[in-house]
Amino acid sequence: MSGLFLFLAAFLASAVEMVEALTIILAVGLTRGWRSALIGTGAALLTLAVIIAVFGPVLNRIPLGTLRLVVGGLLLIFGIQWWRKAILRASGFKALHDEDATFAEETEVARQQDHEQKAGLDWYGFTLTFKSVLLEGLEVAFIVVTFGAAARRLDLAIYGAVAALVLVLAAGALLHRPLSQVPENTLKFTVGLLLSTFGTYWASEGAGAVWPGGDAAILGILALYALASWGYVRVLRREKQAQTDERPVRA
Repeated sequence: MSGLFLFLAAFLASAVEMVEALTIILAVGLTRGWRSALIGTGAALLTLAVIIAVFGPVLNRIPLGTLRLVVGGLLLIFGIQWWRKAILRASGFKALHDEDATFAEETEVARQQDHEQKAGLDWYGFTLTFKSVLLEGLEVAFIVVTFGAAARRLDLAIYGAVAALVLVLAAGALLHRPLSQVPENTLKFTVGLLLSTFGTYWASEGAGAVWPGGDAAILGILALYALASWGYVRVLRREKQAQTDERPVRA
């Protein structure tokens, strides 16, 4: 059961970050040329591979209890941020992320830049895709490596990330446009819940706690957090509606 949740968390978290990176790649490729976009993407992926190769094995040398305490705490910080933003978006206090708007904005910026060619390479397009893929990829790498190390199942975390990569790339190749139909806030809500759940479970185990039912306790934590999310969204929606109703109507 924990293996299934591990795969699902790695898959969803990776998919969200990859969709955001793909939006930038498509914007650069369609406006500046695919050569610079693809070279920048490849350079970023190579850099990520080096980072994972260097730091990945180090985590396996840390005692499991200490590793789970540290990783659990980091996942809680990371997951709660996603969870909080998703609740605010679902309740109307924060605008929903719009991939179409991001695509249009990045496309316009790319078109306004001077299209300079140096040694046959558009350095603006290269830099923009390299930076975007590297930053989003670092988040994916953090989730995959820490999840895999803490659970001692790096293979499942990698499979989840690879499955997300294949799906997002296939969708991008077919659509050639931002994946605006993907319910991103729903994905981030789910990922935030899963990261917070695993963070709570592993941090507690690392601190010496013993969960009743073992891995089955993950379901209980997830259900508790999901119920709390439902309650928060309902309360905040009422508060948002009340604020809207109190606004004076201009003549």
